[in-house]
Amino acid sequence: MSSPTVVPMTPLDPQSDAGILRRAIIGSSVDSAAIISLLTNRSSDQRQEILHHYKHTFGHELRQDLKNVTSGDFQTVIMALMTPMNEYLAQEIHRALGSRGAKERTLIEILCTRDNASIRAIKDAFYNLYSKSLEEMVQEGTSGSFQELLLALCSCCREERQSESAAIDVAKQLYLAAPGEPQLMKILTSVSHKTLRKIFQEYNRLAGKSFGNLLEEEVAGDSLKGMLAVYSSIQNPAVFFAEALHGSMVGLGTRDRTLIRLVVSRSEIDMGDIKVQYHNLYGRTLEKDIKGDTSGDYKRTLLALIGVS
Repeated sequence: MSSPTVVPMTPLDPQSDAGILRRAIIGSSVDSAAIISLLTNRSSDQRQEILHHYKHTFGHELRQDLKNVTSGDFQTVIMALMTPMNEYLAQEIHRALGSRGAKERTLIEILCTRDNASIRAIKDAFYNLYSKSLEEMVQEGTSGSFQELLLALCSCCREERQSESAAIDVAKQLYLAAPGEPQLMKILTSVSHKTLRKIFQEYNRLAGKSFGNLLEEEVAGDSLKGMLAVYSSIQNPAVFFAEALHGSMVGLGTRDRTLIRLVVSRSEIDMGDIKVQYHNLYGRTLEKDIKGDTSGDYKRTLLALIGVS
């Protein structure tokens, strides 16, 4: 069972919360501590309730008022918190598809790690925001086998049922005959997560190597990165996201947008598990690395979201 670090407030009083935020925003000086404390202790859905009560009571848009009194990375993380999660992820995908930089990392992190229901919800949000389907944008912004992988995932045709016998048969076929990239892609995008875990386990037993090793032998480029993300996030999602968080902070400079997206999007799912795996992998805490790479209200918000008071 996953362990989130942000859970719904019970009971919720959105009217009172709206008042607290209004006082924090319009006081003689902005009370950023109050803003951080409240928003990081409410779920994404609850923040939307507060937003509606704020508008009804004060006649102002809460997101705009918060934007007016924040700046830099602190503003970015606050805006992420105040945006419905599927809409936020759709915006991040749109931003990535429109960029010249390493957009593949963002597309892989979001689309290669989610199940049918999550991708459908993101697709709906994307169309509502941009009046264009996610598939159309993927076709325009990517190419080759990497595009094929993303489109296969966006089709949401992954089976939901588990079949242990089928998993054993597939693993045996993969072991006996070297598969090509199309076959591996089809397996990773059409088979249920539970069945895939069994395939990974059985293939490892037969071949004496991991399914990830098989991918590295048969696939290359961005397609390999995407397929490894599908494999890794199904095999052990906490490890995958711990590695992604580390990657956002390692080396010169912090990829702040990635760091924010990972912390915000996983805080209500499995951040507790990710923190454990982070320490296991790197011998230090996620808290310590965030403290070393960020500062000010931005740092305090991220720490609160990962459950550090």
